[in-house]
Amino acid sequence: MATSYANTRLVIFDCDGVLVDSESIVCRVLAEEMTKLGMPATAEELDEQFSGRPAQDCIVDIETRYGGPLPTSYFNATENRIRAAFHNELEAVTGIFEVLERLQNTDLLTCVASSGPHAKMAITLNKTGLWDYFAGRIFSAEDVGRGKPWPDLFLHSARHFDIDPQHCLVVEDSIAGVKAAVAAGMPVIGYSHNGARARQLEAEGARVINDMQLLLDYL
Repeated sequence: MATSYANTRLVIFDCDGVLVDSESIVCRVLAEEMTKLGMPATAEELDEQFSGRPAQDCIVDIETRYGGPLPTSYFNATENRIRAAFHNELEAVTGIFEVLERLQNTDLLTCVASSGPHAKMAITLNKTGLWDYFAGRIFSAEDVGRGKPWPDLFLHSARHFDIDPQHCLVVEDSIAGVKAAVAAGMPVIGYSHNGARARQLEAEGARVINDMQLLLDYL
């Protein structure tokens, strides 16, 4: 049995990679479209570079690599392809429904705090049937001045509920997200099936699980 976080009052979930299995889709499309523009990339490379970071920061990185502003056709192609792939392929992370159903029968509060924009979460959470679990308690990097790895978004989420950071538990799958949680003074559980990523999350201060239902052991 894992150590219990007995003082937890609020569980803060990241969205992409924690609630919805979207990051592999996004990175695959981005890699293909970047390659078309003469910037060969792989989905694995982009997942390592971009996971957990605000979209605007990722665009800046791509434009730096491209050597200037990206053409409008790039944005149109990536947006249309990602939306289509979400419609056809997107699923909830395995085990998350069971976790959320159990948490509904406790005194714990839950929310979402994601680097992704609200418009994207409206699509992904509704598509996977998760929206109603968090409606009215969904926060985005759009709501604060700085996204992950800065702590602003997690602190903003805690203030919304008037809960001290030490009484929050963050669930993250990205290095940027774990860094943000640690900087906010919040305990953090890392979720990953990738051994190398799991070791990186642990090195940043997370306890790591590879089965979402194991989160309940910490609560």
